[in-house]
Amino acid sequence: MLHPKIRALAEKIRDKDLRKKVIELLENPVFEVDGKVYSGLSLDVSPAGLSHHHCYPGGYVEHIISTANLASALCKSVEKVYRGKVNRDLVIAGVLLHDLFKPLTYSVNQNGSYSTTGLADYMDHLSIAIAELVRRGFPLELIHVVSAHHGEYGPIRPHTIEALICHLADLMDSRLNGEVLNAASYLVRKATGEELSGLTSKEAFEIIHSKAVEGWEGVAKTVEKIKKRKASRKI
Repeated sequence: MLHPKIRALAEKIRDKDLRKKVIELLENPVFEVDGKVYSGLSLDVSPAGLSHHHCYPGGYVEHIISTANLASALCKSVEKVYRGKVNRDLVIAGVLLHDLFKPLTYSVNQNGSYSTTGLADYMDHLSIAIAELVRRGFPLELIHVVSAHHGEYGPIRPHTIEALICHLADLMDSRLNGEVLNAASYLVRKATGEELSGLTSKEAFEIIHSKAVEGWEGVAKTVEKIKKRKASRKI
């Protein structure tokens, strides 16, 4: 079953044929090579990164939804402020598909940490995505949006406004999440002298808010609350 927030986002694609192709891929994001079919972690539980951002269960869905929100705001700015034209179908589809094959490159260790799969030794998620989008006959304009989402660090820079919007939205959300996780981790160490592993974005924002409202004592109290919640989930 496709995550309801992901499906709701896909349903915003107006072009019926493109919407159908995107949903079909989202429901079955597998990669076949040399007669072997690779299927990764479920999108619902997968992280969207291993260390820098969204590196916790459910991080993938959070990243896609947040990136979509940012991309929508950028579309609105281009259209309303600059009177530019944006193909929102390409933007939505690009956001939905840009990291779709990351879960194929991730595995979960016995202690709950993440590492890479054997497939990741040979191909990265972007190379897999480009190959699969071409194989499945997606429009060239959309393939460009996906292939250019890493900006200057990818195989090609954005050459369309849709590709630029997706790249910037992806970059903004990755930086936002990563910075918040780093800030919360620093506050935890400063307040308690300990590390709090497996922080989620919601916990990180909770910690940062507690510092603003109650100072270091608030951080210490919030950390204890988070520890108790984590412990109760394991029972």
